[in-house]
Amino acid sequence: MPTILQNRATINRILHREKASKELQTKSRKKASMVESPFKPEILRGKVALLTGGGSGIGYEISLQLGKHGASIAIMGRRKHVVDSAVSSLNSLGIPAIGFEGDVRKREDAIRVVESTFKHFGRLDILVNAAAGNFLVPSEDLSPNGFRTVMDIDSVGTFTMCHEALKYLKKGGLGKDPSTAGGTIINISATLHYTATWYQIHVSAAKAAVDSITRNLALEWGTDYDIRVNGIAPGPIGDTAGMSKLGLEGILSKAMEKMPLFKVGEKWDIAMAAVYLASDAGKYVNGTTLVVDGGEWLSKPRHFPKDAVKQLSRVVEKRSRHAPAGIPRSKL
Repeated sequence: MPTILQNRATINRILHREKASKELQTKSRKKASMVESPFKPEILRGKVALLTGGGSGIGYEISLQLGKHGASIAIMGRRKHVVDSAVSSLNSLGIPAIGFEGDVRKREDAIRVVESTFKHFGRLDILVNAAAGNFLVPSEDLSPNGFRTVMDIDSVGTFTMCHEALKYLKKGGLGKDPSTAGGTIINISATLHYTATWYQIHVSAAKAAVDSITRNLALEWGTDYDIRVNGIAPGPIGDTAGMSKLGLEGILSKAMEKMPLFKVGEKWDIAMAAVYLASDAGKYVNGTTLVVDGGEWLSKPRHFPKDAVKQLSRVVEKRSRHAPAGIPRSKL
């Protein structure tokens, strides 16, 4: 049984991690607020964007930045109060925005929201699939129903929204001038499945499916309907519900030590990638998933200190220079 002192020490460690996390998040927000967009404010003028999961976290930041760059915004989410709050915030900044309560797992909701967006704004140019589910769990403790839930939200939900938006996004679609290009789809993915990730088999499988959907629709709909379909794979992003939900806030400082760019990403980074892909700046990009993680998924721990490697390299090089060349060692 843990002693009172052990429990107190554990609580103190948790409080210390939470304090460090909050300080890091505050610095991240201040830094993001000082960074100006590299894009012109009107780069998306006249466009209409529909975002699932666009009321909070990364989804909201994408909504905000698309709106700041000229797009009108429609947000779909399961929690009405979150959607309403996001719409109110966007409206207060002069961004035309509307919200709809809906679940991407239900096709009738997808049809209703897409049609309502078209009726309100008269067109649909950009679809961002940012709705997602995630939680940490060992594979043996994950029920098939829990696995299926994440697959339904991330993978099936993404395809359902794409399927119902097709007639509005395609070249010459409803509300579109036949002479203009088709719309664009951006699917929010992850890098979890590039190798393997502890305790996230459900999300890894779901995001692998999302990437496959992105590539296949880019091939088919890019060819037949002039629709560009791309993805964004964020790395660890500070000040998000996902980081809190996964219990990762306390290890941000350690993550920063091994990340090539020595920082946790910001929601702004992901939103700028979305602006790029949604605008004419990305007009020749189709079927790719843009990794925005500072190279985090490539990082591995050092097995040897750099100085030791340099010293060993010099020894090996010196030895190889003095070794006889061209003389076979084998008796065969």
